[in-house]
Amino acid sequence: MRVPLSWLREYVDLPAGETGRDVAAKLVDAGLEVETVEQLGGGLKGPLVVGQVLTIEELEGFRKPIRFCTVNVGTANGTSEPQEVVCGARNFAVGDKVVVVLPGAVLPGDFAIASRKTYGRTSHGMICSGDELGMGDDGTHGIIVLPHEHEVGTDAIELLQLVDEVLDIDITPDRGYCMSLRGIAREAATAYGLPLRDPALIDVPAPNSYGYPVKVDDPAGCDRFTARTVTGLDPEARSPIWLTRRLQKAGMRPISLAVDITNYVMLELGQPLHAYDRSRIDGTIGVRRAEQGEKFTTLDGVARTLDAEDLVITDNSGPIGIAGVMGGAGTEIADSVTNPETGQVTGTTEVVVEAAHFDPVSISRTARRLKLSSEASKRFERGVDPQAAAAAAQRTVDLLVLLAGGTAEAGVTEYLAPGAPRSIAMSADHPDRVAGMDYGRETVVRRLQEVGCDVYGQDELVVTVPSWRPDLAEPNDLAEEVIRLEGYGNLPSTLPQVPSGRGLTARQQLHRRVGRALAGAGYVEALSYPFVGEQVFDQLQLPADDAARRVVKLVNPISDEEPALRTTLLPGLLGALRRNDSRGSHDLALFETGSVFLAAGRPGVAVRLPVDRRPTDEEIATLDAALPAQPRYAAVVLAGAREQAGWWGKGRPADWADAVQAARALAALAGAELVVRQGQYGPWHPGRCAELVVTVDGDEQVIGHAGELHPRVVKALGLPARTSAMELDLDRLAAAGDESLQAPRISTFPVATQDVALIVDASVPASAVEDALHEGAGELLESLRLFDVFTGEQVGGGKKSLAYALRFRAADRTLTAEESTAARDAAVALAGERTGAVLRGA
Repeated sequence: MRVPLSWLREYVDLPAGETGRDVAAKLVDAGLEVETVEQLGGGLKGPLVVGQVLTIEELEGFRKPIRFCTVNVGTANGTSEPQEVVCGARNFAVGDKVVVVLPGAVLPGDFAIASRKTYGRTSHGMICSGDELGMGDDGTHGIIVLPHEHEVGTDAIELLQLVDEVLDIDITPDRGYCMSLRGIAREAATAYGLPLRDPALIDVPAPNSYGYPVKVDDPAGCDRFTARTVTGLDPEARSPIWLTRRLQKAGMRPISLAVDITNYVMLELGQPLHAYDRSRIDGTIGVRRAEQGEKFTTLDGVARTLDAEDLVITDNSGPIGIAGVMGGAGTEIADSVTNPETGQVTGTTEVVVEAAHFDPVSISRTARRLKLSSEASKRFERGVDPQAAAAAAQRTVDLLVLLAGGTAEAGVTEYLAPGAPRSIAMSADHPDRVAGMDYGRETVVRRLQEVGCDVYGQDELVVTVPSWRPDLAEPNDLAEEVIRLEGYGNLPSTLPQVPSGRGLTARQQLHRRVGRALAGAGYVEALSYPFVGEQVFDQLQLPADDAARRVVKLVNPISDEEPALRTTLLPGLLGALRRNDSRGSHDLALFETGSVFLAAGRPGVAVRLPVDRRPTDEEIATLDAALPAQPRYAAVVLAGAREQAGWWGKGRPADWADAVQAARALAALAGAELVVRQGQYGPWHPGRCAELVVTVDGDEQVIGHAGELHPRVVKALGLPARTSAMELDLDRLAAAGDESLQAPRISTFPVATQDVALIVDASVPASAVEDALHEGAGELLESLRLFDVFTGEQVGGGKKSLAYALRFRAADRTLTAEESTAARDAAVALAGERTGAVLRGA
């Protein structure tokens, strides 16, 4: 809402020295959001005067039409001689009154005016357009042509009200009454403690039976409808300068006198109006719901298909307007047209003025469905004062009579549905309890009365809210009014007391350690959207019955291509890897931790909870039951070089072992024992896929996979060759771990190292051999590491050699060679029994 300060002063006697910024500060303290204070005419300097065109000479030989004009500017040029001006505009003629800027003046934008030679002539100034003076669009895009009654030489700066300040205020949806000068003036008057001259307090004639006939079929959609008729309008009448300038400053474009007046009154009182050409109305004006699929052409010339919920204004021929949104082309006020032969001027001479009150919800739905937001709909959907309709209609009639020479017909139509003022019961100390400070009953009553409420009672107040405040519906709304008028800045600042001894949960601590560890290992965190399209599961080669395919779909997704919540982190991470690779970053290591959404069995459907009351416990439980499980996963993806080549060495590419190592690192952070064995699942290469297993309460659980992606997956997703990935369930990993911190055990006794090379069938997984060695070696075994895998003729066809380094140590003594050898032999024996392993060279 743009509010010219000069217009605001008509309703509130603001102190003479108050600037726009001073007023803005007061309004901000009262709870309004003043975005900017615009200085109109800043830097503007005269002479800028009214002139009359005496002669026009058309200059030839130029690419565009150029005119050499002489203009009478009176004594403004100091000589009383005609002023010679070169001008390219063509919307004025000899005898027209125009605005002339003379040498020595400065226009907005620090544009200094001087005499200069152009197009072979010397131009001593300019004939000005609205844009050049910073006035905004007047619809002509040409030279300002003034009415003939203005005297030559008159100061145009004052005449056109070029110097002013305009407050641009962002009106929140609950403060619809502030979308008018009346509403802003009320706030300013309260902020300054000054009286308000309410423009709606005017004499309005009582309704009678001989006004224009109106029939309302939907009282719920339209509870008030006022119609007034004005005849004998002069079709040549133009909007006066003061009216057009106020519209322009408020951000609206002047159109025609009748339309300008309705817009002006809407800005003044906040009540949208519509003027119909009475000669184009067929019979009674009606208000009803549209028929499903009914067609209607609005003022903007667009044919629209209506819905059964839309409220329309009709006559005997059908719809003539969409209630509260936009009028129809069929009853539009006609522009004046002059007959070139007779000189007779024709146009609209009789209008019917509509001022109504419509249901905000209905107007909002219609405007959004039709994508047709108008100044009227913005006000109706925020709440319009129903009591202002009659005053707005009367104000419009008065201006039409004054400015267009019309005559107001005595008939006054007013439809009014039964209703009563809204009252709210509130304890007098309720604002005190909400704000945490003592206002007292007198302050509460005074502030509510300043808002416009009628207040009765002592300790228990009964507050009747004004008609222009539909947002006041409960005691907390009234408390907010008291608090904001007393000043939000005066509220005490009280910091919440944080309970001692609490911090991050064990789960949160693990998540942070995981992020720090992966970042320290050279991975870069990439956060992706939690939405996927179901086609990605085909690209990942997941089986048709895989649990990951049971997704939860959103009713209103951000993108129709990704309507489901993710069940795996890989699509988002792989998409980030693909984008970075396509932009020239080929050595990539990315990670993400986040929630996935796993539907149990068939995905549930969430119930729609009520908004007019607190949901019941059963309704909340039903909603919770429909929610999917949301475990937290961790995933990494790698491509390109894991170690860069340089003078220090050749470097090496990222491979499946790096993905497995990332899983081992996370298991170490969780204090869990991770078993890595050969597996096969979905997107991973069947020969280079590790299954990640932990034991929870004695039960082995597969919590994820790691390894190199399948070539078909790489091709389908457009990934670099040999891309590797790891994904695991962090929550189940944490459940398998030990939350207590384990200090490292440091022994002062030396370690005994024994190496063994075992030959096994090529199909035997190394993890099975390692398990047997661990168990067979007993408690003396400190660590075991596979350091070599060999295949070839030396070990036989279908065989492989696994070389392990075993470290033995005792906590209380130095081991003898016999003890470490016995432990090694026991380990080898158990491995041979379980896996058929034999010592190489035996």
